[in-house]
Amino acid sequence: MRPYHPYTPDQAFLLPVVLTDVISSSDPVHMVRRVVEELDLGAIHRALRAERGRPPFHPRAMVGLMLYGACRGIYASRRLQWACCHDVSFMYLMAGAKPDFHTISTFRKRFQAQLEGLFEQVLAMCQRAGLVRLGHVSLDGTKVRANASKHKAMSYGRMRTKEQALEAEIKRWFEEAERQDAEEDAEYGPDDDGFSLPEELAEPEKRLEKIRAAKARLEQEAREKAEREGRDPAKAVVSEKAQSNFTDPDSRIMHTPDGFQQCYNAQIAVDAESQVIVAREVSQAPPDVQRLRPMLQQIIELNGKAPEQLSADAGYASEANFAALDEAGVYSVVAGRRPGASAVEQSLAAPEPHAGALIHC
Repeated sequence: MRPYHPYTPDQAFLLPVVLTDVISSSDPVHMVRRVVEELDLGAIHRALRAERGRPPFHPRAMVGLMLYGACRGIYASRRLQWACCHDVSFMYLMAGAKPDFHTISTFRKRFQAQLEGLFEQVLAMCQRAGLVRLGHVSLDGTKVRANASKHKAMSYGRMRTKEQALEAEIKRWFEEAERQDAEEDAEYGPDDDGFSLPEELAEPEKRLEKIRAAKARLEQEAREKAEREGRDPAKAVVSEKAQSNFTDPDSRIMHTPDGFQQCYNAQIAVDAESQVIVAREVSQAPPDVQRLRPMLQQIIELNGKAPEQLSADAGYASEANFAALDEAGVYSVVAGRRPGASAVEQSLAAPEPHAGALIHC
């Protein structure tokens, strides 16, 4: 089996203090340290097996780094690298190992699927410990800023105009390159590199490639939408106002307290008694109202049953959501969108003890 870097977090240093002596007993690093010991990291171990090469960092150390970083709100690879060198809690968790940001980023990208699956393992551990009873679950969402600027997004109509302008610009530069090459061939001889294009040509070509790729994404999304709606995908038309972001095409422009930003919509459902997260997702759908039914289904799939009660804010209020909650037998408390509730909302305002939706207006 391939060896790892030594990983012994409890090893004392030949110094006046042991790291655990200067870490608060309430620091979540202690919990993370023990949780990673219980996780099944077999898939990561198997992927790291090799006969040659520099020993990798221990999977428990790297997974613990990701989990503890999330607890501390630290996600960037460079900030995690800094913490491993300067933060006592991280130094203890990593047993003094100092992976650079390239290693941290590569590990996260390579094992993204396995890291996402660890959520279910942690949830199962909480269930075994009796922390998840699903008596009352609270659901809420928040807009998480994408690592992309909304100014890097472009509408489909502007893409078509910009594409034509860039094509003309590149054509002009090709013609200029051929003219200059001919002059230099005559001056320096045919052995010179007369086929190279001007350096400034590379940037417009890259921009054109990005625009064409973004157009293709929007056109594919339009075809997929038409197919879902039972229309002919070949006749799908992209709206002139449809947008795609060049930096992070999966993110969407969403309304936030700070105005419209390039974001994702992150959802979590929390057991009200134990404060354990029992379901989570990150989606491209801006309105919370579209996420209640998928989150309810995920709660049931991950925990084996529906919650007895569920509370949510006005962003989740809709007749379809009330019907789904009623069908699942969930007694729910959902804030109303406006003082005057609809007839359907009023009919759900006085539910049976076992199910229904109570609307606060």
